[in-house]
Amino acid sequence: MTQVFINGARDDLNVREFQSLDPSIQELILAATEARKQAYCPYSNFAVGAALRTSDGTIYSGCNIENGAYATCICAERTAAVKAISEGKRDFVACAVVAQQDNGFTTPCGVCRQFLSEFVNGKDIPLYAAKPTNLPLRVLCTSVLQLLPNGFSFTNGK
Repeated sequence: MTQVFINGARDDLNVREFQSLDPSIQELILAATEARKQAYCPYSNFAVGAALRTSDGTIYSGCNIENGAYATCICAERTAAVKAISEGKRDFVACAVVAQQDNGFTTPCGVCRQFLSEFVNGKDIPLYAAKPTNLPLRVLCTSVLQLLPNGFSFTNGK
């Protein structure tokens, strides 16, 4: 078994074979794989696709979109989330991220982790990270809150 490192820590236990995953998870990963093909990343050449499933089963996908003014770039995860939110969907139940990284899996950046945590409604949601192949073979199975322990939460005044 290949060793997998997430943020420097070994994490073989959370890696699964794509074919062993539930078909709904496979569908989510494949939607992220397709979204990745639309990435606009002329500066980094690092294409990322993401897909979010909402509680009604709808999948919203997105890709990263770069800009010469780097601060205005948007990650794939936030693109998918903003599409869902703008359609009135705020109850996310799963997320998939697909990107090519030779050593390990690409998981959401800190900004995206915090952004997604805003919409998990006090519960955790699974997050699946895979590499873009014709058929993803291995998938990192984790969750938003596993990736963002002790994230910022505004609870005062509510």
